[in-house]
Amino acid sequence: MSLRLVVLFLLSIACVPFAKAAGANGQWLVTTDLWGNPAYQQLDITDGDGALSGVFDGDPLVGNRNGTTLQFTVTGSDGAIYRFAGTQTQDAITGNADYPDTNNKDQRAAHAFSARRLPQRSGNAPQRHEFVPTDYSNEFSPHRAPVLTIWPGDSVHTTTLDSGGVDQHGKTRALFGNPQTGPFFVMGAKPGDVLAIRIKRLRLNRDYADSLDSLVGRAMSTAVAAKAMELGKPVRWTLDRERGVAFPQTPTPGLRTLSVPLSPMLGGLAVAPGFGSAPVSTGDTGRFGGNMDFNGIREGATVYLPVSQPGALLYLGDAHALQGDGETSQYALETSMEVEFSVDVLPNRNLSAPRVESERQLMVLGQAGSLDDALRSATSGMIQWLQQDYGLTLSECAQLIGSSVHYVVANLAGRSVGIAAKLDKSVLRTLKPADG
Repeated sequence: MSLRLVVLFLLSIACVPFAKAAGANGQWLVTTDLWGNPAYQQLDITDGDGALSGVFDGDPLVGNRNGTTLQFTVTGSDGAIYRFAGTQTQDAITGNADYPDTNNKDQRAAHAFSARRLPQRSGNAPQRHEFVPTDYSNEFSPHRAPVLTIWPGDSVHTTTLDSGGVDQHGKTRALFGNPQTGPFFVMGAKPGDVLAIRIKRLRLNRDYADSLDSLVGRAMSTAVAAKAMELGKPVRWTLDRERGVAFPQTPTPGLRTLSVPLSPMLGGLAVAPGFGSAPVSTGDTGRFGGNMDFNGIREGATVYLPVSQPGALLYLGDAHALQGDGETSQYALETSMEVEFSVDVLPNRNLSAPRVESERQLMVLGQAGSLDDALRSATSGMIQWLQQDYGLTLSECAQLIGSSVHYVVANLAGRSVGIAAKLDKSVLRTLKPADG
């Protein structure tokens, strides 16, 4: 073939709206405007002209594509019919959807929708991503554009700021209040799944941390509170990374020889909340994780969070060089951090509360407005774990928890508080797993 013919052939391909072969699968993230409220759902459809088949938000669809015009109908699990019609380019779809009226089964409602094509994985082997953040989020939000798309098995090496928005060079890069790195879009994660985040590496990347000489109100008696009016002053700590210890930079006489061992942890780890929930402040917590401030989230731990949005949308930040149980000083040893993590997706798993697994323990984090409610949440979450993975009855759970559970106060510093229920794996190894 002559060079001129090759060029003409390539130009003809470029003029075709879709270079994808018919029958190939396209994955899309659909945003539907429900009276000003964006709803996010995943669409999997065949590419190419002609008949369409696929899945929309877990429900089957049928339709047709003719050039840049497509239409398809989705049948919900309840029998409801949803119709979509739009125009498609290579990487985007825009159009209108015809939904059942939510208040009147005899009427229909029109909604605008758009979609972006999700990237395809290059190869099947897990990849290690280097991600350098350029901006940060002060909300756990489903509406923020993903900073990176990753796949189950992939790992990410990145950095975080401290809770005040300061980076490893001492420069303010974001608004104070636990600014987060992310979100990371995890391909294949869908509502009803669980995202498993393994903390592979946590490393300090500067030589100081900031805290307070403070006590949270929940930790003080009235007598102590009356004497604590002068507390709340900033304290800077030196981080001796070579020796693995921290000490006050300007110690008072009683602490002039104080030295405490470093134990880096992540205070913030979350996925985006589900539809109907407003974006959540990075100072708050919930079933999705959040500003958990649990010192069990350290190198080697795996954190399990329930997915409520397509792609999960993972956020992380608020690193601490060290924190005692409860973060009773309001601020722990706040610092920036180098982080490496990997992700996996556990399909169709129900979690009532965040879970943490270490080499030695299973832990469930209960978070609520009071310690009583947090204790109930942690206990209920541990019962759920034992029933799901070990097939125990409620009576058997009660006997195991009564004999072997450990409770710690995870967080006292936020608007909500946290209690962690822990069980040693050495005890659990004497049991037979439910699938065994």
